[in-house]
Formats: sequence, structure tokens, C-alpha cells
Amino acid sequence: MEKAIAILKSEHRSISAVLQALKDLARRAQDTSVRPSFQALRSLVRYIDEFPEQLHHPKEDRQLFARLVLRAPQTRPLIDELHAEHDKGARLIREVERALLFLEEDWPGGRRQFQQAVDGYAEFEWQHMRKEEEQLLPLAERYLDADDWSAIGAAFAANTDPIAGVRGAEVETLFARIAIHTGAKS
Repeated sequence: MEKAIAILKSEHRSISAVLQALKDLARRAQDTSVRPSFQALRSLVRYIDEFPEQLHHPKEDRQLFARLVLRAPQTRPLIDELHAEHDKGARLIREVERALLFLEEDWPGGRRQFQQAVDGYAEFEWQHMRKEEEQLLPLAERYLDADDWSAIGAAFAANTDPIAGVRGAEVETLFARIAIHTGAKS
């Protein structure tokens, strides 16, 4: 159980760090005197689309949520709410991608819309992850058995999060690299 929860929380920290970096770059893109690094912005948006939306959330749905509903049917309203949030998150990241495309094509136009899309998505995802950690995980710890946790841990261990396990000074180095590209021409 501890391994599976540790992986899930580590992935949440990775997602959160990328969201914060994206928010920072969206804020910097408001400065019309410095052309944003569209390559850095695209890389962050791509990470969000490819890791949380394509790997993390589907495994939560298939492994954690499905097992919890089987063991504790009374959790269905929360599970349904989290499923709906995964669907909404997928729609919101499409809005971020669209806003980024318009920003890149029309810069400095589109910068406010891009920042609004990024801020909205980031706040939504942070609330969602908080709900999973504060409401869902305690229920999972209570109702799931060792076999459930073993399967969940194995499924999440198979995820290939490119920034999982990056800690401390490594995080600073990673985001320093992103910051270096922030002012670069794209």
C-alpha cells in the first residue's frame, strides 16, 4: 500500500511542479517586450497531455477507482465525481493547447487568454489532486486489500514519468533550464 501511495503522490508532485512552471511562463508571456519561449511552453503542455492525461488519470480510473468502488460501493458518488473531473481536465488541457496555438500565431495577442486558460487548468488540477489525496486515499487505505494495492502499485510503477523522482536541487536545475529557455527566441 505504501509503495502505491508513494508513487501516486510523487506523480502528483511532478504534475504540480509542471503546472507551476507553466503558470510562471504564462505570467512571463504577458511581458510584450520579451518573446516567450514557445518551445518551453509546448514542452510543458505536451508533458501535461502525455503524462497525466494519457497515463496517470487512466490508471487511476482503471486501477484505483474501479477497485475502490468494488470494495466499497458507497464511494461511488466520489468516484463518479473524480471520473467527471478527469473528463473535464482533458477538455481544459485542449483549451490550453488551443490558447497556446493562438498565442504563438498572434503574439503578443492572445497572451491574456493563454494565461487565463493556464491558470484555470492549474487551479482545477490542484483542487482535483487535493481531493484525491484528502478524500479518496483515506477511503482506499480503509477498504482496499493487499492484492488490490499490489496491482495498483504495479500499474503505477509501469508509468514512465520523465520527472518522477526529481527532488531538491535537481528540481531547481530542471526549472532553471526551463527559465533559460524562457527568454530564448523560438
